[in-house]
Amino acid sequence: MKPMSYDDVQVGDQLPVLDLPAVDRARLALFGGASGDHNPIHIDLDFARRAGMPDVFAQGMLGMAWVGRLVTRWVPQSRLRRFDMRFQGITHLGHVVRCSGRVLEKIEVGGERCVRLAVQSANQFGEVKIAGEALVALP
Repeated sequence: MKPMSYDDVQVGDQLPVLDLPAVDRARLALFGGASGDHNPIHIDLDFARRAGMPDVFAQGMLGMAWVGRLVTRWVPQSRLRRFDMRFQGITHLGHVVRCSGRVLEKIEVGGERCVRLAVQSANQFGEVKIAGEALVALP
């Protein structure tokens, strides 16, 4: 398959969606160990309940990593120039996450031909959990 080029991409093009399995305790524990985020609100039910939450919930950076995976499945990581995200909601246990994106603009930045992307993650109810933009350079 031919690598994607700037000329192949049009404003409005959709990135291939990334569908993930339901969030579970094992995934949260594994991400906590891999990332060094050992905040007990993500792995300890009793702690989460004392904090007023019904249960543990996903780390924000896990959700951001999933959105990053969406982008780096579309273009190599070496093409990523900017990645700006906003956390908009909590991803609870059992949520099935879908990451999606679309091309907003074709621009030149620092002598490189780039595309600006709108990217997000949402749960199975359509509630957006993380939203932002990415800038990628294309040959």
